[in-house]
Amino acid sequence: MNILAFESSCDETAAAVVADGRKVLSDEIFSQVALHEIYGGVVPEIAARSHLEVISLLADRALEKAGLARADIDAVACTYAPGLIGAVLVGVNFAKSAALALGKPLIPVHHIRGHIAANYLAFPDLEPPFLCLAISGGNTMLVDVRGYTDMRILGQTRDDAAGECFDKSARVLGLGYPGGKPIDELSKKGRDDAYDLPRPAVHGDNPYDMSFSGLKTAVVNLAHHAQQTGEELDKAGLAASLCRAVSEMLVSRTMAAAEALGHRRIAVAGGVAANSRIRVDFQAACEKTGRTLYVPPLRLCGDNAAMIGAQGYYEFLAGHTAGPDLNAYATKEL
Repeated sequence: MNILAFESSCDETAAAVVADGRKVLSDEIFSQVALHEIYGGVVPEIAARSHLEVISLLADRALEKAGLARADIDAVACTYAPGLIGAVLVGVNFAKSAALALGKPLIPVHHIRGHIAANYLAFPDLEPPFLCLAISGGNTMLVDVRGYTDMRILGQTRDDAAGECFDKSARVLGLGYPGGKPIDELSKKGRDDAYDLPRPAVHGDNPYDMSFSGLKTAVVNLAHHAQQTGEELDKAGLAASLCRAVSEMLVSRTMAAAEALGHRRIAVAGGVAANSRIRVDFQAACEKTGRTLYVPPLRLCGDNAAMIGAQGYYEFLAGHTAGPDLNAYATKEL
């Protein structure tokens, strides 16, 4: 089954063709980083306009790279939530038009489910059940993946996402946008105990919930204090200390959940899964406890349409299709 898939939830426009939920025939991505970096973050109106300008071209290119004609497409999938509402609407409306023109089923896909499904593309042997930590610029959640379309959120951030913590810390350190990669690269030059950063606790009865707002504020305050007093800020050390703090918060909760639920397989997904410290710490924790770790290659960690096509296949098998009244949502339960 060949699925033409679209992703437009934030600042990447993407179109892909995926066969049977596991094989990527093409995956075209247009990044908007150059459009937003001068503002230090994503400008929703600019993002939506850019999606409009390139999505048709990417669709044609995805078909061409896949070596398929329009008649070879069996269904159309798209991200319908969550994300920047104007951006998501572009992908949803284009996908609805494509499905109507082709006379094929329309499959709505939750963005986080797509990130989880990126692991199916990277690891053909991976099947539910397993535990997945989905970490990105806008979301941080620990998910019990009981089936391809049967998922339960065990815990999530109460405020900032892990990726947002990295982005805002990078901004105050003068590293630009997006901040994840430069923070990661800078951290390799510093000591991870250079600064004693907090690991914020979350009050309540859910031990798997997280909070990154206090950690972000601590980094911002250290940078501002150094600027105001004229003290030299060890940027590399601060970046390394930040990566360590975020990783320890994520790994500890994930491993505790895996132990409590009896999961022997752990997956990590989303843009923040590209962070080298997080990848190393998860590998060490899994080796120590005899668990198997699944982390997609870097090209599948960020937003892409291939992951939407992968999850779209399983949504289709479950009968989750939509009509021309499909709407987009800025927020939506998993």
